Amino acid sequence: MDRHTEIWDSCVKIIKDIVPETTFKTWFEPISPIKLQDRILTIEVPTPFFYEYLEEHFIDLLRKTLRKNLGPDAKLEYSIKVVEGTPTIKYPQQNRPELKNKPVSYPNIQEEGRVMNPFAIPGLKKLEIDPQLNPDYTFNNFVESECNRLARSAGLAIAQNPGKTAFNPLFIYGNSGLGKTHLAQAIGIETKEKHPDKIVLYVNANRFQTQYVDAQVNKNKVNDFLHFYQMIDVLIIDDVHDFAGKERTQNTFFHIFNHLHQSSKQLILTSDKPPVELQGLEQRLLSRFKWGLSAELQAPDFKTRVDVLKRKIYNDGIDIDEQVLEFIATKVTTNIRELEGALISLLAQATLNKKAITIELAAQMTEKLVSSVQKEVSITEIQKSVCSYFGLSTEAMTSKTRKREIVQARQIAMYFCRSLTKTSLASIGAQIGGKDHATVLHACKTVEDLVETDKLFRQHVTEIEKRIRINANL
Repeated sequence: MDRHTEIWDSCVKIIKDIVPETTFKTWFEPISPIKLQDRILTIEVPTPFFYEYLEEHFIDLLRKTLRKNLGPDAKLEYSIKVVEGTPTIKYPQQNRPELKNKPVSYPNIQEEGRVMNPFAIPGLKKLEIDPQLNPDYTFNNFVESECNRLARSAGLAIAQNPGKTAFNPLFIYGNSGLGKTHLAQAIGIETKEKHPDKIVLYVNANRFQTQYVDAQVNKNKVNDFLHFYQMIDVLIIDDVHDFAGKERTQNTFFHIFNHLHQSSKQLILTSDKPPVELQGLEQRLLSRFKWGLSAELQAPDFKTRVDVLKRKIYNDGIDIDEQVLEFIATKVTTNIRELEGALISLLAQATLNKKAITIELAAQMTEKLVSSVQKEVSITEIQKSVCSYFGLSTEAMTSKTRKREIVQARQIAMYFCRSLTKTSLASIGAQIGGKDHATVLHACKTVEDLVETDKLFRQHVTEIEKRIRINANL
């Protein structure tokens, strides 16, 4: 007997003793084991509906029996032959986690048990707090690479021991569409799996702000609002840069942050910029953001982009030629969100028009998408344009020399890198002479002041900007 058949037969014996006979004959007898590889058992089921029904009603039973026979790392994969002679469609076991917090006691319930927070169910002395986590945002669905390895590794360590590591808070930053929200929620989901009793909550900064305003307006329920958030074991605040300029909200969050941190509760924050570059936030809050680890998510390289597409089609049970995926990855380079959007557009076009998914069709779709997205100039292109204008070599600009004309060219390059790219100040400084973020900030301020006060200098800057845009086809 083959190993995969042996394992499945062992699972079937357990299942047969648990489910009714009619259920077993309807949903388990038609299943055939196909192969076993790397602790992944592939089973063949008759239809996509059959697969969906198993996932919805019997996944816990299948998972437990499979782990009993293969160990804790065991996984399931479904194989479906839609029509005889057509390629087999494969679906991975979804393994969607159960994302519920345990009911908790609330000490300050007043006025018929009402609590000013949308995550709490009014009228209950035991509060059931919805963690607000997307079950699709797991670590399994998050592709690891050099561009995110530090943040991902820190997140896994936190999930093992929330609030007890040196990564508190974990501050994840990077441009839009690089996976900050996915990673932050993946930490929350993994924490719930490792520590079911922990109360995890994800909330966007704008929603937090709205809740706080409602608490102020509604009979001054700010204390209830504070008490609610101080009960959370793992608090995930997305887009903390949206707190900028909101002094009262910042003050309230400051007290929540202090309470949770002193109580060894975990904080996870995301932002489009690192703490040193955030504007409009109180210094005492920014200093606390730096207490733990700040980890940047960078733009994905080609291999990562291909891996993201492969993971996407694998999870959706779709078979697409790898050359098509590689073509999309070469055309869409900005971020993961746009990459997945290009794939979805391609699938929609092929499905609605009943066309085969080919490189030609992918070219039509990506051409529309890429042309609608403004191209971003690179730091290298900016350096070349500035050096060409002043008749300097790029080596001179990145050198340690303090000659006036080179310093000024370097400052102008930093100024345009900040205004024309989404690169962090620290990255700009590192690529232009190995400077720190403070030097870049000083350079930008110097250029801005000279543009306002020196007419000749302003002409130089205007002409350089034209050259940069022409060279980069902006």
